[in-house]
Amino acid sequence: MTDIEARLLAAIAAPGRPSSDYDLNPSHPSVRVKTREAGVLVPVWMTGPEPRLILTKRSSRLKHHPGQIAFPGGKVDPGDADAVAAALREAEEEIGLPRTRPRVLGTLPPHETVTGFSATPVVALIDGDFTPVPEAGEVEEVFTVPLAHVLDPARYIVQSRYWQGYDRRYFTVPWGPYYIWGATARMLRALADRMPA
Repeated sequence: MTDIEARLLAAIAAPGRPSSDYDLNPSHPSVRVKTREAGVLVPVWMTGPEPRLILTKRSSRLKHHPGQIAFPGGKVDPGDADAVAAALREAEEEIGLPRTRPRVLGTLPPHETVTGFSATPVVALIDGDFTPVPEAGEVEEVFTVPLAHVLDPARYIVQSRYWQGYDRRYFTVPWGPYYIWGATARMLRALADRMPA
């Protein structure tokens, strides 16, 4: 077992509460809606000199969250056994990752989004070569970030923007030209907070 695998397993096993888009906005619960189950893959690619996290840039033509940085994933469909199955299916559809390739280590507590999802982060390792194939209708780009970058709490910045009548605060963890923010950054921050040194 590699050091990063052992640390990720320890993070998954660590106690902690679920994360939420409301964590930094506790005085604004009125916009909450009934949540739908979803699964997102947190794919750690064991390639090159350091592990890297695979993320996507959503197509700018999408109706919801165009151009945003996201994990591969989506809502749990009737044919999915659970959030893990949904995350693996969506990763196959969105980035061409065969659902049998990831070694699933476990899940983090669900993350509640302001858009009405309860998204379960599924942490998995990908060993060996892999050539991402973006799904043209949904994914504009597939890119990687050094895992060490998103596991460092000092890299996170709290910013805000006016949304639905109030200043909404959220985490960001920029990497080069990529503005990683919102639910994706909050789930990554939750993982970073759980990681042993």
